[in-house]
Amino acid sequence: MAIQHLTDEQIATWTRAQKDEWWFKNVFRGDMAQLTLRSGLTGFLLGGILSATGLYIGAKTGISLGVGLTSVILAFALFRALHSAGLAQDYTILENNCTQSIATASGYVTTALISSLPAYMLVTGHVPKWWHIAVWMFLVALIGVLLAFPLKRRFINEDQAPFPEGRACGVVLDSLYHGKGSEGMFKAKLLGWVGAGAALLQAICGEGWMKLVQFKLLAMDKWAGMAEPWHLHDRIDDYYYAWAVKAHGFIPSILGTDFRTLGLRVVVDAALIGTGGLMGLAVAASCFVGVIVNFVILAPLMIQAGDIAPRLGPNGVLIPLNRVEIVNQWSLWWGVTMMVVGALVSLLAKPEIFTSAFRRKTPAAKADANSDLLKDIEVPLWISWVGVPIVSLLGCYVTHAFFGVPLWLSIVSLPLIFVLTVICTNSMALTSWTPTGSLSKITQFTMGALDRTNPGSNLLPAGMTAEVASNAANLLSDIKPGYMLGGKPRHQAIGHVIGNLAGVLASVPLFFLLFVKTDANGVSTVANMVSDQFGFPAALQWKGVADIIAKGLTSLPTSALISMAVAAVAAIVIEGMRIATKGRSGLSAVAIGLGVTLPPQATFTMFVGALLFFYMGRRHKQPGTRGHRIWVEGMEPICAGLISGAALMGIGDAIINVLI
Repeated sequence: MAIQHLTDEQIATWTRAQKDEWWFKNVFRGDMAQLTLRSGLTGFLLGGILSATGLYIGAKTGISLGVGLTSVILAFALFRALHSAGLAQDYTILENNCTQSIATASGYVTTALISSLPAYMLVTGHVPKWWHIAVWMFLVALIGVLLAFPLKRRFINEDQAPFPEGRACGVVLDSLYHGKGSEGMFKAKLLGWVGAGAALLQAICGEGWMKLVQFKLLAMDKWAGMAEPWHLHDRIDDYYYAWAVKAHGFIPSILGTDFRTLGLRVVVDAALIGTGGLMGLAVAASCFVGVIVNFVILAPLMIQAGDIAPRLGPNGVLIPLNRVEIVNQWSLWWGVTMMVVGALVSLLAKPEIFTSAFRRKTPAAKADANSDLLKDIEVPLWISWVGVPIVSLLGCYVTHAFFGVPLWLSIVSLPLIFVLTVICTNSMALTSWTPTGSLSKITQFTMGALDRTNPGSNLLPAGMTAEVASNAANLLSDIKPGYMLGGKPRHQAIGHVIGNLAGVLASVPLFFLLFVKTDANGVSTVANMVSDQFGFPAALQWKGVADIIAKGLTSLPTSALISMAVAAVAAIVIEGMRIATKGRSGLSAVAIGLGVTLPPQATFTMFVGALLFFYMGRRHKQPGTRGHRIWVEGMEPICAGLISGAALMGIGDAIINVLI
């Protein structure tokens, strides 16, 4: 059944009451199963698993990946297989949509764990209790849900806003259930086989998995005399360096600085190849430009000039130069400047995001409020009018009690949160892009100006801004396919809360298991959280802004200040060219800055992944061919398989290393 929609003329001339009546009579499927026990449980389990993979990828790349389409395909394949085996009734299209709503909400809730929260821990040295973080994350996500549904009536019911990403998900769901079901199974099998291959590769590269198999299961340390488990080095250049050291071979360097010190390594990582495929060539190439400019040109020059140098740690031990030191001492400043200025220029170039978000309603639209046909299936507005103030104040109190932010400062940030949420929602409606990173800096600098003594005073209110705005905007994009397919809004609201809970329960304990260590005195620390394996680039960006607020620009080397000024001008030029050429210039200032904070090895692997899918897409661009079916139509399932298979095995490997 083709998805029905209003014409542009109807959208422009009809009142919201007319649009609601049309939707209720032509689209709404009130008698179809939607939020059932199996769809809720499946979404909860899938959301937990996929939020864990999101945390893993976010810690590596700083990028939050949506899991909606992955959950749609997995749920479709699972229940189609159970139905074929006679073990269960097939999923309805609305049950599948509800599952992806829950799973998607689970994925969105984890973004604080790769940005504001680890930045707070790095800046303050304080690691809050896990349940403090879990409660804060859930309350902030709940504010986003409560804000999303009143905004739904405006942006989806009345404006019929496109929400391109959400619409794409609705089209995929419709094609799976009313098109060729075999295509859905083909994509599911593609995801499964690729995921299995990626998992096998990650297991072979994982010291933990190989230790478990070779020592615990096969006892090869006892009968084969093995002292260390064999595993494939994911840094494949380790083999060359091992030979070069023994044979006194060539060790590559730039201006006397070893490639390894600069982080210029070659790794095998299926998850990063999949991430590169989803990023696209333009973004991945821009990140790679950032690597070349920073680690090949600028960093060696600054090391030679002495602006980047080994330093003494708090315990008096000399900390040698490495990639993390290079970024923290110097490179972070111009990289953050490039990202923030680039994002702001891109945002300000779309004035309609601001103007249409706050335009005055017409008299007819105001009259519609008195005749609400959907009042029995929409989320009652009183829940939001009562819930938003109560949960917001509770969130402010928790921010004060758990993180030491002055209560008055948390409350002062609330108006900014609500205004920026509307702006982000409008941006998502038009472009499928949420400028939360750049907009949250407004809160960060505002709160920092009011209280420079406590880094948490700018990081946590800004974190609330980012998470509330991001959750509300992304959840509206997620509500769009439910509206297109005739789902009940109340069921999606409940599903979002279930998803938030699943994401928090899965990601917070995992974060503590992987990244929080206990020192000899029993004190929790994240001193070694940022590494070559997990770069936490988003957290470093937040930390950089907090450091500037706390210390002031005068604390930086002169060369760093010059680099920031040049980066700001370059970001304006690059984004200006991209806007003037309507994206044809390719380069992105935000992505170039991201490339500075990412480990170079990760950026190079993502660039290879993007290049691979770009090449295969060009080679198999003819529709109807097997190559087109696999590499073009199946690109997202392949990337999802690479990411999920490698990420889940990588998480398992890290857990085994902790426990064994």
